[in-house]
This record gives sequence, structure tokens and C-alpha cells, in this order.
Amino acid sequence: MAIQYIDGTHFSELANGKKVLARFDFNVPLDEQLKITDSSRIDLALPTIKKILASGCERLVLMSHLGRPKGKIDARFSLEPVAKYLAEQLEEEVILTESPTDRGIKQLLKLQKTKIILLENIRFDPREESNDPEFAKLLSEYGDVYVMDAFGAAHRKHASTYQLNAYFPKKSFAGLLLKNEVAALSKIVDKPKSPYIAIVGGAKVSDKIKIIEKLLSLVDKLLIGGAMAYPFLKAGGHEIGTSLCSDTDVNLAKKILGSQNKGKLVLPKDHIVSAKFAGTPEYIDSIDIPAGKMGLDIGEITVAEYQNILSSAKTVLWNGPMGLFEHADFAKGTLSMATCLANLDAFTLVGGGDSVSAVKQAGLSHKMSHVSTGGGASLEFLENGSLPGIQALKFGL
Repeated sequence: MAIQYIDGTHFSELANGKKVLARFDFNVPLDEQLKITDSSRIDLALPTIKKILASGCERLVLMSHLGRPKGKIDARFSLEPVAKYLAEQLEEEVILTESPTDRGIKQLLKLQKTKIILLENIRFDPREESNDPEFAKLLSEYGDVYVMDAFGAAHRKHASTYQLNAYFPKKSFAGLLLKNEVAALSKIVDKPKSPYIAIVGGAKVSDKIKIIEKLLSLVDKLLIGGAMAYPFLKAGGHEIGTSLCSDTDVNLAKKILGSQNKGKLVLPKDHIVSAKFAGTPEYIDSIDIPAGKMGLDIGEITVAEYQNILSSAKTVLWNGPMGLFEHADFAKGTLSMATCLANLDAFTLVGGGDSVSAVKQAGLSHKMSHVSTGGGASLEFLENGSLPGIQALKFGL
């Protein structure tokens, strides 16, 4: 069975005059005043929301999580800021419920004037993350048709992203954001154009060991940066000073350096270091980092080498920054990669929260072929070719 999308005629036929229950990823960052600091995930969901409303549905019930409240009601993770923002953008009243399943919801569904309802944080109920069938059944009573558009949560087997499909036979649909994500990621998974170069940064080898091993079997070159590089350098016999590195990551790096594809790995040749985290920057024109210094960015020789390798690329995947880019003194490596990708004649896909933040910081998001909304979800899709939330839409449960 193929995935059904909401831009097909079948959706409009089923949704017209009915209640639509839709799962989104409104997991946006909030400041201390609980104000949204980056609305991107909501903005990218708006086309799907507008498409659903245009179908002539009687009611639209929205679901999302925010943060990690661990199955308990926590005001810091309320979706109230999201409800306010949605109401402004849609120019329609958005009613936020008291909890994901409070008694008043069914009354709201009967009110003529109520068009859009946002269920309070779905993770306030512990049954969401345990993929509880009874919880999914309870949620299913709020809609006649189900739409899944939370790509960022599609790698989770949770009640609202996975189990719900069981209660909507032939009435489960994927939203427009999910459709765009799958189309873009499939270009990387299914016969990517060569040369195919991957850039992987971030902190822990252990977090990305599977995707690194997978990529090494697919790419022409794998460029390593950020704290990800130091376990590889140490495993190769180099000095890394006080750079972030664990014994577990060194052992994993040794395993990769002993594999048949080790020749595809490219590691930094020089560094920007400091005596302390985010301290005074110092350039080291050597692959080895002196004692008492920690690596916090790639150096100019490495930047030039990576740019040269990327210059002929036809497909590029970037996941993870090249250093502590949040601080201007250690942002040059990461921002140089963003600028390089923006000027390539290639399919460029950026996935992962920090990489996405970096291209936004550089003002170059619009120059990338695709900027993924899901860090963990995009990596898992690249690793496995699908996700539980997508499989559930395809085949039911």
C-alpha cells in the first residue's frame, strides 16, 4: 500500500464536513519568558494546516509534543505560546485544551463556532511515549481522518505518531512537510549523484556510529569536523590536548579506522584551540593539539581542503557543525562550510539541529536544496530508508 497524501483528491473527499485529527511537530525553542525564539517548525507546518482547512473539514484537531515533560503536566512545556502563534498566523481562533484528553474536548467538538482545537502537550500523558493502544484509541475519537505531518517525531514509535494508524484504516494521510522530507531524503538514499560527499560534525562518535558506517559504504568522501574529529585523531595516534573525547568514542573510531572504507575519511589538519571552553582563540597549524589546549574549530588549511573536495560534489549531506559555532571566535569553519554549500551546483541536504542553526545563522537556508526539520529522524531515515511513523502510514499496523 502506498502512502496517501493530503494533496490528493481522496483526502478532500474524506475530510469534507468531517473532523480531521493531525499530528505536527511544534517542538519549538522557548526563552525564559516562554516566548518562541524560532518559529520555523510551525511555519513549515502552515501549508498542511491551510490545505486541511481548505478541504472543508468541519473541525481540525491538532496534536504535538514540546520538550520532555516525562509524562507529567509541566507549565514550562505548555503549548500555549504555539496556540497564540498559530492563531496570529491563521487569523483564526485556536482553542488550547487543558490536557491531551480532558473531558471538555468532546464538548468542544460539538460547538459550532469551534474550528481549530490544539490538544495540550501530548507528552503530558505517559501513555504517549509508551505507544499505548488505549491512549491512541482515545485520541482517535477526536477525528474521522488522521494526518501525520510530524517528520521530526516520525522515528518514534509513540501513540500519536505510530499506534493511531490502527484506528484509521484507509483514512491515514501524510502531510505536505512529510512529503517534502521523504522526497528530499530519498534523493540521498536512492542512487545519489556522484561525487557524493558527506560532512559529519557534532560531539559524540557513539551517537552517530551507525550513520558513519552506513555513509562510508555510500559516499566518495566523508569529511569529519567538530568534536567528532578528536576521537579519530587520538585513535590514529595524534595528540588532542584537552579536547572533548571519551574512551568509548576512541574505541569506536579505531573500529572505523580499521574498516575497508577508512580511505574515504578526511580528518582536520589544523585547529583553532583555546586553553578553556570558549576562551581566547589560538591557531595551531598542526594536526596535533598541544597539552592544555582544546580544539574548538577546524583551521584554515582544513577549511581549504574541505572546500576543494566539495567543489566537484554533486550530492552533499551535512550533519553537525565544525566547531563551537555559537561563539564568533570558533564559527569560521562551520560558516565556511555553509557558504561553500550555498555556492555548489549540487543537491545539498542539511540535517540536524546544529547544522540547521548554522545555515540560518549564515542567512543561507534558502540556498540549500533541502533543510530538514528532523535531526534524529533524518539520520534514521538515511540509515534505514524509512521511519516507523512512515511505515505505519504505508502499511497500517
